[in-house]
Amino acid sequence: MEKTLSRQIAQFAVNLKYEDLPADVVNEVKRYLYDSVGCAYGGYHTKDVNILRDIYKDMAGKDEATVIGFGDKVPAVNAPLVNSLMVRALDFNDIYWKEDPSHPSDLIPAALAVGEMVDASMEDVIVAIVLAYEFEQRLCEFAVPGVRERKWHHATLTQFVSPIVAGKLLGLTVDQMVMAIGINGSHNHTIGCPTAGKLTMMKNTVDPMAVQSGVFAALMAQKGYSGTEAVFEGKEGLMDVFGPKWDEFKLIGDLGQKFKILECSMKAFPTEALTHTHISATLKAVKENNVSFDQIEEVTVTTIARACDILFDPHKYRPESRETADHSLPYCIAAVLVDHQITTNSFSDEKLKDERIWTVIDKIKGEASQEFEAMFPAKQPSKVVVKTTDGKTYSEYLEYPKGDPREPMTMDDLEAKFNALSDGLLTPKRQTEIKEMIFACETMSVRDLMAKLVV
Repeated sequence: MEKTLSRQIAQFAVNLKYEDLPADVVNEVKRYLYDSVGCAYGGYHTKDVNILRDIYKDMAGKDEATVIGFGDKVPAVNAPLVNSLMVRALDFNDIYWKEDPSHPSDLIPAALAVGEMVDASMEDVIVAIVLAYEFEQRLCEFAVPGVRERKWHHATLTQFVSPIVAGKLLGLTVDQMVMAIGINGSHNHTIGCPTAGKLTMMKNTVDPMAVQSGVFAALMAQKGYSGTEAVFEGKEGLMDVFGPKWDEFKLIGDLGQKFKILECSMKAFPTEALTHTHISATLKAVKENNVSFDQIEEVTVTTIARACDILFDPHKYRPESRETADHSLPYCIAAVLVDHQITTNSFSDEKLKDERIWTVIDKIKGEASQEFEAMFPAKQPSKVVVKTTDGKTYSEYLEYPKGDPREPMTMDDLEAKFNALSDGLLTPKRQTEIKEMIFACETMSVRDLMAKLVV
């Protein structure tokens, strides 16, 4: 009998060892861990993070896992929701986009929490993080077109990966891992509305919820709970319910030949991933030509069709929240025109009231290109044309943003990002200590690492 997809995934996950990982893969895990911890510090003060933290502080429970930065000890099944939201809150963590988008680092907190609960080594956590990236990214290529094109959110993918990450650190058998995938894959399908139209706190929370439930599913499987084995290809499974056109080789082919984490991207800006090439092009146009916001006659942004649909939605021209603003290409471009930069402060309540933004935002137009659509996702093309009131025109064309594997973030870039996100929480000395610790973390236990991340 042919093995189910979930069983083939489980067998690879259970058998993968630290010794199987090439040095460049281990180093890339450390880079993403460093970037994600920085993003978590950036999310420390956000309202949504603190709401969830307060709920769990009131609930209390066993002291099993640490909330990053805060130092609270909560049950290991609860910590991933808060920590994953901290990583995700500013929309500044990593991005992978093929048929579907995803943010594999959302899953890192599952590895940290379960690892801390069982007193795992960081070597074991590194293996679990490799699995997080491997299968989150493979699932992004599994559906053709992706589930996002079918009006479902990419948290729908995360539900299948989080039990793998947690199960690896719990030491599940292949049979138990199969059950964990089946348990979580039965109940976390997420509709697309969190990232459509007017956005709310749920935009950043649906993935962390799928991460948290995967930890619970792995704990259930460890105790003998059963789940659907053919959760992908079976009757009324994912492939049946979500429609035709799936590439099974993209999900399970050549496992272990080359690790997918090497193909992921980091973010140079705290915004929705499809905005990045356009932001880069606009920055280049206005900074190199010293164009100020009050000189703008019109800005035309040519992009792929799906970006026009998501990022130029009418709601995006009058964002009322950080969640909508960082997914609004008109707002992001307007902020670049005004400030010649994009930072986490670009989406503060104060900046959302900046009248200069509103004097230029309606001068920004989106234009869909079928030619660009055909180039995506191998390339993420952008053409930005800036026309000024004195009749001059400045045009820039880029095919991928900073942070793409073809133009990776350097260690200097990563350090500058981490320090900016943790400024006010950590002294420069502590910032350096945490960087050095993370890049030598294979010698530590996860409990020691988490204790040293407390502010």
